[in-house]
Amino acid sequence: MKISSYWMLLFMTGTILLSFSCKHNGLGPLDDDPIITDTIPNDTTGTGGTPCDPNVVYFDLEILPILQSRCAFSGCHNEASAQNGVVLTSYQKVMQTADVSPFNPNESDLYKAITDDDPEDRMPQSPNAPLSQDQIDLIRKWIVQGAQNLECDASAGQCNTQNMSFANDIRPIIQNACQGCHSGTAPSGGINLSAHNGVAAVANNGRLYGAIARQPGFVAMPFGGNQLPQCSVDKIKAWIDAGAPNN
Repeated sequence: MKISSYWMLLFMTGTILLSFSCKHNGLGPLDDDPIITDTIPNDTTGTGGTPCDPNVVYFDLEILPILQSRCAFSGCHNEASAQNGVVLTSYQKVMQTADVSPFNPNESDLYKAITDDDPEDRMPQSPNAPLSQDQIDLIRKWIVQGAQNLECDASAGQCNTQNMSFANDIRPIIQNACQGCHSGTAPSGGINLSAHNGVAAVANNGRLYGAIARQPGFVAMPFGGNQLPQCSVDKIKAWIDAGAPNN
């Protein structure tokens, strides 16, 4: 299929619908927020599963959060909307609908759409924040490795929560799982998590941990997506307990 014209139409539509698709009332607790408890099981409990290989890209842990945050929302690529037949809510749907060519990113429509030379065709389009180079590189690496759906336990005896760094440990989690809604000129709930000061503000008032740990009274985050791996939650908690430093 012709990727440039299709993605251009898609993101014109997505821009119009973004205020509806990614709107929620911040991280809670707020009087008008629904109370959402932990209804989505956590798949990485640290109970002795297969440890993650740092040289391997794992779809559920690393790729799906990016797609859910930036693409798989109402009006674009969730199952209800399925713009142009593309659904990006699970590994099976991505492989069935997004024309991913294992081992060959340059023949994969998904990759071509996020690296198009024309800013008007590249997704996400303005005013949505673009994917970072790290995110683009990660998607490319996943395709080069065969676009597989490998599984691992991110907490299997190797979840190091000592001396957490915002730049190296916390920011990548927030960037991949949260900034699709909480960035740009009109961040959801008025909460912008694109820089340390915004993240630290909701970290220090308890709203960040309450949301990602899916505690009663808080809106479960990522909004509409899977719960973060327990190791990611633990790393954020350790960083918060250390004073949420900009390190």
